[in-house]
Amino acid sequence: MKLGDYMKSIYGYTEEMLKEYLKSNNQKPFRAAQLIEWLYRHKISSFDEITNMKKDFILQLKNDFTIDELECVTHQKSSDGTQKFLFKLADGNLIETVLMCHDYGYSVCVTTQVGCNMGCQFCASGMKKKLRNLEAFEIVLQILTVSKLADVRVSHVVVMGIGEPFDNYDNVIRFLKIINNPLGLEIGARHITVSTCGLVDKIYEYSDFDLQVNLAISLHAPNNEIRNQIMNINKAYPIEKLIDAIKYYIDKTNRRVTIEYILLQGINDSKQNANELANLLHGLNVYVNLIPYNEVIEKPYKRSKPEDMVSFFDVLKKRRINVQLRREQGGDIDAACGQLRSKHIK
Repeated sequence: MKLGDYMKSIYGYTEEMLKEYLKSNNQKPFRAAQLIEWLYRHKISSFDEITNMKKDFILQLKNDFTIDELECVTHQKSSDGTQKFLFKLADGNLIETVLMCHDYGYSVCVTTQVGCNMGCQFCASGMKKKLRNLEAFEIVLQILTVSKLADVRVSHVVVMGIGEPFDNYDNVIRFLKIINNPLGLEIGARHITVSTCGLVDKIYEYSDFDLQVNLAISLHAPNNEIRNQIMNINKAYPIEKLIDAIKYYIDKTNRRVTIEYILLQGINDSKQNANELANLLHGLNVYVNLIPYNEVIEKPYKRSKPEDMVSFFDVLKKRRINVQLRREQGGDIDAACGQLRSKHIK
């Protein structure tokens, strides 16, 4: 597949888009459902494997579409069952995808961009600037390829790999519609979470999205002073505007928002910071996910001490904030998002 010829991939088409294609080619709309089943249930690698369509139409499909694959460059396995994949795209760019094993099933963390322009100071992903957005089919293929290589059924998806999902909004929304389709991968909307570092205008737009997909906010600071220091996005969208957008989302969807908070030693992990965070989130339907930091060699930030993590957690708990200290996964492999890609490029 040539770079720029992305719409040839059939994995980038929603059911509605397939119906439009069929209509323009004088085909019945029910063929869309059949195609989706062949692609995602039977997992065909060639249109020739389809047995319930006429040969002339199969020939047309072969001319109009491609059935693509991702090339796996590196595959790491952790002792806790976490698996990390480095994939090569058709244009030679590299992306990361992570498979995690939980008691409720398997979840995949997908990447949405080649590199990232958000510039979060502690993050390995931002060390390589954004080269381009991923197309919807390239995000879909991450799930299909991981499922095939690991021989598992993916039941949950988190959109928080390399890149800012809301900086690639249209492709991410199309991806969500594709994987949620009950005829295909059938990943429930409530089993999908999209994370943003705080693109406020897109949070408002996402509030009107008709699927009940979860929202997570990468907050990582209780005030503007600290957030300005570690997250460039806060200079464009300060915490006050971000909280207003979160309130709008909660009121519009009646859904709880997950607040992601990486604990950085001596930066945002004091009891005072915990109380500030509790004040900021008071009365909001949110769930705080405290995350131990995966240290990056090129970054000066350190993981909070275990006792400070516990103290931070205890303050939030006593302040009646719904909170958990996240269980670590993949600590014995290149766990930090973007770390594997950066190492390979070097």
